[in-house]
Parts: sequence; C-alpha cells; structure tokens
Amino acid sequence: MKFGIKRRDNTIGTDIDAFRRNMTHLFDEFFSMEPTGLFETAWHPAVDVEEDDKNIVVKADVPGIDEKNLNVNLERNVLTISGEKKEEKKTEGTGNRRIVTERSYGSFLRSISLPEGVKAEKITAQFKNGVLTVTVPKGKTDERRIQINVN
Repeated sequence: MKFGIKRRDNTIGTDIDAFRRNMTHLFDEFFSMEPTGLFETAWHPAVDVEEDDKNIVVKADVPGIDEKNLNVNLERNVLTISGEKKEEKKTEGTGNRRIVTERSYGSFLRSISLPEGVKAEKITAQFKNGVLTVTVPKGKTDERRIQINVN
C-alpha cells in the first residue's frame, strides 16, 4: 500500500463536498446575469374552494389563458380543471436576450375532490378577468362524466 498526498477529485467525495459544490454552483448562478433555473417550478393555478348551504364554489386564477384553452369536467365527484398557457414569442429584433423569466407557461391540470351529493347537470363555469369560477350546486349525486362549458 502506498501512502502520500493525493489530488482532490471533485467527482467523488463526502456529502460535505457535494454540499460545498452545490452551494458554489448556486452562488455562481445567482450572481450571473444569465437566465437561470432558480425560479423554475411546475405551473399550477392557485385555487380557492368555498362552500355554503346551496353551493360549492371553486375559483382558479388562470391569467393569460384564453377560455377556449380551458377544460372543466366532473367525474365521480372529482372536478378537474385543465388548460394550457402558451408562451408569447417575439421574433422582432435579433439583439434581444431574456434576462429573467418568472412567468410560467405550459399545460396544467388541477383535480379537486368534492363531497358526495352534487347536481352535476347544474354546474356552471364563468371566466372573467383571468379568474375561472365554477359553481357546483349541492343535491343528488350523479356518477357520470360531465363536460362543463366555460362562459
């Protein structure tokens, strides 16, 4: 067995070494002016669910989405809201570069379990100022799949 000083190999090491490399990378990315993945997350609209004696009201924030790109349906007491937010692409000017992107794009799907006893055929959906409001009247349970039109 040979003893001596060995050059450090950054590809292997202890958990402390891996943590140090990750922190160095994070600070290098943070202080650069290049676009980073620091703010990247899966996009899901924020949702509020309210209930009173007659209705369950679901409100979803979906700004920047055209109502024709929204789908709302109910199956087995699960309300599903899905859609797609398309990225705005500008091709004018060749010298433009993106510095920071915090707005999210892409497809989303939110499923909300509702309690037993809703009138599926009476569900309404309205879309105004980037907020989708789905009103689900309480009543007799219906197990079939219902597609809900967004107005």
